[in-house]
Amino acid sequence: SWSATSAKAGNGLELLRDGRLDTYWQSEGLQPHLISIQFNQRMLLSELHLLLDFKQDESYTPTRISIRAGTSHGDLKEIKVVEIHEPTGWISFALGTSPLCEPSAQGQAEPGTTHLEPLQAFLLQLAVLTNHQNGRDSHIRGIRVYGPMGDHLQAMLGMPLAVTTPEFAMYAMAR
Repeated sequence: SWSATSAKAGNGLELLRDGRLDTYWQSEGLQPHLISIQFNQRMLLSELHLLLDFKQDESYTPTRISIRAGTSHGDLKEIKVVEIHEPTGWISFALGTSPLCEPSAQGQAEPGTTHLEPLQAFLLQLAVLTNHQNGRDSHIRGIRVYGPMGDHLQAMLGMPLAVTTPEFAMYAMAR
């Protein structure tokens, strides 16, 4: 389930997942603005993507955000704080925790094959800490949360994936 500390009437959380570029969630009130995504079970999370547009939203565009995760609101831990400068389009953030290497035949990591181990969480929270030009309310046009796929998941499991059907692929993204 999705929740937020606030939303302006007509610009609710449902607009974050509608797939349109011309709609957005708008916060209303004092910062930080929080968006929480609660999963029914512990999920493996690899990336968080945000759709932002400084050219259209100007002072409503987030400039500093905190990404937090845990099992509940009571044990959230900050994963990272990121600075964003005049973004336009999808911005992605890795959510992994520690390096996960794909071993070679000799058991050593191949160059360029180090990946972050996916984050495991029941709750993912995005906190908008500041906006461009000291704006108070925020616009976010889309959010996508991705789990591990393909080679990353195979490396984590230590075995190849046998399922490659389109039906399986459509469940590759956590929402």
